Amino acid sequence: MTRAAKTATETSGDAVWTGRELAAVRDRLHGEIEELSAEVARAESQIASGDISDSAGDDQADAGAKTYEREREIALTLNARDLIAQNERAIVRIDAGTYGVCESCHKPIGKERLQAFPRATLCVSCKQREERR
Repeated sequence: MTRAAKTATETSGDAVWTGRELAAVRDRLHGEIEELSAEVARAESQIASGDISDSAGDDQADAGAKTYEREREIALTLNARDLIAQNERAIVRIDAGTYGVCESCHKPIGKERLQAFPRATLCVSCKQREERR
């Protein structure tokens, strides 16, 4: 699709969301929040249990592997928390009536973009401009 066609799609009438569509997006976001919260709880439990475990007698390779796994779990947990915050922010935008509006140029974000990535806060053009910086 050409840039002009994408822009036309983003600003066309398909950007208007029905109440039913918004309710479905809200349900999807809530479902993701529940899944991510469960992942965070599981990861935090694993991280905590790893802190208590006895590592006496481990050689350097074992200690390094444990450290790598712990750091990986921490990174995944931080990523999940960030996604939870993005989902919560999208729900707030739904409640405020600003869902689907670009936070930069204030034009509608294309429905297809939001269906693929419901946490999007920028239209394709503004996101591309941001990524070039």
